[in-house]
Amino acid sequence: MSIIDFTLDIPYEKANLSADGCKPTLKAFLVDVSNEIGTRNRPAIIICPGGGYEFLSDREADYVAMRYAAFGIHAFVLRYSICSKKYPTALLEAAFAMKIVREHAKDWDINPDNINICGFSAGGHLAASLAVNWNKPYVTEIVGSQDIHKPNGAVLSYPVITSGKYRHDGSIINIIGENPTEAELCEVSLEKQVSDATPPVFIWHCADDGCVPVMNTIDFTKALSENQIPFECHIYPWGGHGGSLHDDVTSSYDGHINPVNAKWFDESVRWIKSK
Repeated sequence: MSIIDFTLDIPYEKANLSADGCKPTLKAFLVDVSNEIGTRNRPAIIICPGGGYEFLSDREADYVAMRYAAFGIHAFVLRYSICSKKYPTALLEAAFAMKIVREHAKDWDINPDNINICGFSAGGHLAASLAVNWNKPYVTEIVGSQDIHKPNGAVLSYPVITSGKYRHDGSIINIIGENPTEAELCEVSLEKQVSDATPPVFIWHCADDGCVPVMNTIDFTKALSENQIPFECHIYPWGGHGGSLHDDVTSSYDGHINPVNAKWFDESVRWIKSK
């Protein structure tokens, strides 16, 4: 495995966004091409850790990337801008990360038609934002009008989705402030942004999640269904919030260790490789 770190250079000024405090990075965990194995045109995944757009969870970052790489999927960890950076700051960073990975697809033995975006909690909101808003003018005018930054799929783990009744207050306030306009609320309420341009989605959640209600996932899958977007959804009866891999590698307390919920990872690998 090769590990490479990148610093993303984003033209924030073109979107009238402040670059102060923005130092997004992309860390690559690449499956090496060996003489014995040869090239495989492997899938790839960009991982956005959660943390309410306030911090970035280590439990949902490198550990997850290394697990995907162990299954032959090139993995990248995006450490995006947080601490009340106004929307769409992090979205533009995710779009540029996708662009970088696709531009290097041949160099890194990546299938350019199977590059996915993954996110946990607030990182799930970011991943889903790229999935539903990749073709919005405020993204394409900065990144480019081509599909180079469109994900081929999204893997969403207990994602923040809505700015409505079931929203996670901290995540939404951190990207649009405490007194947003109706238009801003609508734009970050991702169940309202699903269209026929949205890529396929793998999504999972715990029914007893007391931090980000499972209705976030239910409303999003309803919108996917209404727009005839392929999706796979797993809702586990218990497990709370923030389980990550749901094993002792990423658990912060024993309650995160759940062999049933841990199956989401193998299912996501199957889903990615079957696309």
